[in-house]
Amino acid sequence: MTTIKGPAIFLAQFISDQAPFNNLKSICEWAKGLGFEGVQIPTLDPRFIDLQKAAESKTYADEIKGTVNECGLEITELSTHLQGQLVAVNPAFDDLFDAFAPAELRGNPKARTEWAIQQLKYGAQASRNLGLTAHATFSGSLMWHTFHPWPQRPEGLVEAGFTELARRWTPILNHFDEHGVDVCYEIHPGEDLFDGITYEMFLEKVNNHPRACLLYDPSHFVLQCLDYVQYIDHYYERIKAFHVKDSEFHSTGKQGTFGGYQSWLKRAGRYRSPGDGQVDFKRIFSKLTEYDFKGWAVMEWECSLKHPEDGAREGAEFIKNHIIRVTEKAFDDFAKVDSDEKLNRKILGI
Repeated sequence: MTTIKGPAIFLAQFISDQAPFNNLKSICEWAKGLGFEGVQIPTLDPRFIDLQKAAESKTYADEIKGTVNECGLEITELSTHLQGQLVAVNPAFDDLFDAFAPAELRGNPKARTEWAIQQLKYGAQASRNLGLTAHATFSGSLMWHTFHPWPQRPEGLVEAGFTELARRWTPILNHFDEHGVDVCYEIHPGEDLFDGITYEMFLEKVNNHPRACLLYDPSHFVLQCLDYVQYIDHYYERIKAFHVKDSEFHSTGKQGTFGGYQSWLKRAGRYRSPGDGQVDFKRIFSKLTEYDFKGWAVMEWECSLKHPEDGAREGAEFIKNHIIRVTEKAFDDFAKVDSDEKLNRKILGI
């Protein structure tokens, strides 16, 4: 077994124009001051990393890594969540997702998709240059608007959707394979990969590609009423990244999983800071440790109630208290009996 690494923090929700959240060095110093040991870096803001440059220049990648290391931290993974979203966008969402792309590509879905695919490829190269083996992203979605089958889905629609999704992702997965990096899809509502079944359908279409792996985030499964602990039993071999994010679900006589178009604050299901929701992280850390998860425990803050800086401070300690330092011996070794074949046969009566 392996002791899970951490605590680490995903920087995306903390970035702003205000110090210390406006450049890589200062935000890393802030994170280290809270007790974090690693950072997961989003890749759309050049103040933190120029993704293309990190892909094309090992020298620049070493500089980024050096900045983080000088603050006493390690880079856990790079994130292309927003770029991955743009690999597959149904036209119904074009206007909304255009905000994730450079201004000059907005209103041009074809060019936007090509840009997103190239961004993912840069992500593979940059990860390799940084010495990383896992990369966090989203799958994008062509079918999400049909997840509730009304009107009835035409026969073959889902099959065609996953076939197209796999067609777009297979060259990207191959590129990551060439660079020795796993693509870790965050299984998430709004993506075509939003639960175990959808992940399996995609996996079949990409011929069980060895790089089509998972970012495990139990908060999304609480809101789907999915058994997030058993999920680990099914997919532990593919889980290569881990977000520590909490959530809670309290249905009422007026709303349930769909949330009644309410704000996050007023939804029956909402995300919370680690320790404030319903996720049983003791079981999760135990289960991941049992299955020899070798990655990082990365806090992601998304809470409609608590201030992010308070969430971060508490989150570092929360993760630290949940990481299990693995044992190197069995608890009953003190009563160990020396054995040989003759003794074993005698005990068995044979």
